[in-house]
Amino acid sequence: MAKPRKVIITCAVTGAIHTPSMSPHLPVTPAEIAEAAIGAAEAGAAIVHLHARDPGDGRPDQSPEAFAPFLGVIKQASDCVINITTGGAPTMTIEERVRPAAKHRPEVASLNLGSMNFGLFPMLKRFPQLKHQWEREYLGNKNIVFSNSFGQVEYILKTLTPLGTRFEFECYDTAHLYNLKHFVDEGLVTGPLFIQTVFGLMGGIGAHPDDVMHMKRTADRLFGDSYQWSVLGAGKNQLPIAAMAAAMGGNVRVGLEDSLWIGPGQLARSNAEQVSKARQIIEGLGLELASPDEAREMLALKGGDQVGF
Repeated sequence: MAKPRKVIITCAVTGAIHTPSMSPHLPVTPAEIAEAAIGAAEAGAAIVHLHARDPGDGRPDQSPEAFAPFLGVIKQASDCVINITTGGAPTMTIEERVRPAAKHRPEVASLNLGSMNFGLFPMLKRFPQLKHQWEREYLGNKNIVFSNSFGQVEYILKTLTPLGTRFEFECYDTAHLYNLKHFVDEGLVTGPLFIQTVFGLMGGIGAHPDDVMHMKRTADRLFGDSYQWSVLGAGKNQLPIAAMAAAMGGNVRVGLEDSLWIGPGQLARSNAEQVSKARQIIEGLGLELASPDEAREMLALKGGDQVGF
């Protein structure tokens, strides 16, 4: 009898897009980030994707020291795979962005595969009452170009690959898949690839089912069976796109980095709540969640005992 397919849930617990004024449930302090990640893992996430924030005002903080207080706590409490961002915030330099992963040597780091316009300013209409001036300036900036040039991507690959860190390749548009194929052809990247296709962020591809199908078809053509596909739907698109991908053979990413919501007009009270919703969808399709160790095997990771924290 055939065994059910295993689906990896990644939970991105805080990110650098949403700001503290938008939701009282967004983790900001190291203790909140650790609690959120451990709760997500207990709910079924095999991977937790982590950013750090200034505990005072919640702004993104990409110093390695900002990550240290929660990395050890999560590792002690859970065997989940820890994934450290190299995206940081779109306003940071590439050297800033790679430092936490270079210092802490995680099993997985995120890697954005192309430069893009990054538009957060529509959020100002939905959240007019912001506590901190930095939030208004950050969200209102219509001139953000999230820079991920070929040279910058190569810099991250050459910095982290020797440390045994593998990558969550974040692809916000079709060209990003072709950019990844370039690095595969150059021998800088080897499979199995973990490709996270991102839908519904302003500046990237949209969130229509046709967009999801198009990205999947393109990845299939470029990478065959040498990749694991995962999806990230922004905002209200989170769970519908998760359901599509799970039904189509993919993995899913949820978390308050990508969406603050659990339903129309209803803020998610925790990352674990979103993981539980994704789990319902996956198990409702007759599939099973991948455990952290199963995810390690699917993605050919080095193991939680080989990290630098």
